[in-house]
Amino acid sequence: MQTRQRSGSVPRSKAASALRIKTLTDAEATRWDAFVATCPQATFFHRAGWRDILERAFGHRAHFLYAERDDVIEGVLPLGEVRSRLFGHALTSTPFCVYGGAAVMDEAAAVALDEAAVELARRLNVDHLELRHRTPRHPDWPRKDELYVTFRKEIDSDPEKNMLAIPRKQRAMVRKGIEAGLRSDIDDDVERLYDAYSVSVRNLGTPVFAKRYFRMLKQVFGDDCEVLTVTKGGRTVASVMNFYFRDEVLPYYGGGNDEARALKGNDFMYWEVMRRACERGLRVFDYGRSKVGTGSYSFKKNWGFEPTPLHYEYALIKSKDVPDLNPLNPKYRLFINLWQRLPLPVTRWLGPHVVKNLG
Repeated sequence: MQTRQRSGSVPRSKAASALRIKTLTDAEATRWDAFVATCPQATFFHRAGWRDILERAFGHRAHFLYAERDDVIEGVLPLGEVRSRLFGHALTSTPFCVYGGAAVMDEAAAVALDEAAVELARRLNVDHLELRHRTPRHPDWPRKDELYVTFRKEIDSDPEKNMLAIPRKQRAMVRKGIEAGLRSDIDDDVERLYDAYSVSVRNLGTPVFAKRYFRMLKQVFGDDCEVLTVTKGGRTVASVMNFYFRDEVLPYYGGGNDEARALKGNDFMYWEVMRRACERGLRVFDYGRSKVGTGSYSFKKNWGFEPTPLHYEYALIKSKDVPDLNPLNPKYRLFINLWQRLPLPVTRWLGPHVVKNLG
């Protein structure tokens, strides 16, 4: 079997003899993104920019595969290789993202890309290959069907109708934030976002990303990556980084400081994201991924969003079992409890060294 170079192709699948599998280069990034913009299965996390993020922000190797027929892209599969002494060696689509897997125009491209991904995983000798699908693709693969869900909902073009669609108790929380005199602004940088987010994740016992990661997201994705910050009398209360893709908005990294709970800052913040999105003509509000049984799961359900299971499927290469890297795993409880007690400056220094290995 020939070794595939970064810009080369791999042998064609018998199931898709007219297709060639190639690896993304800088020269093909525009074509890749043009395909992603029109492919119904694609998400924000299929964009070519994630290759730069994985390599420059985290130092991981990216293997972004695409299927081409007659010089036309028929499917893409972004993959990131995360190697960690603590958490193992994995090939994932896509690390640090909630969605992934192959986005294709036909089944032949899906088969060819998945075959190429398994072949690559074996060649790299990883513990496992993980594909983060929104719909199931491999019923015979080990999977996590009951751990993660996503919350997506169509929104109306009229902000008042969206307000009235929020269940009564949650709507009251939003109105309390409005009555508290909170206001929202769009930031040009990530300073206030990082302050609020780092406090929030420390309190949850989760390592924080480096500030340069958030800066890089804004740099790579431009206007499709926006920071909204909530203030009270000029003081930061909460902040969130939102991703925009086609007619959707996805609030992705958000958090609030110690004032946020009393002022209903997070409730007001997500309402402002929704209000601004509908005024921009967007149709879908994607609340993103949550673990079943967690506080964020309950919070999103309180907004009237119904959970949809995510299908994380695994090809086990060296591992015998599906990985269990999540805060609900009892073996991480001691680490979480200790992390919550650390001084904030320590978590901001140490967090990026830990979180980059999680993927």
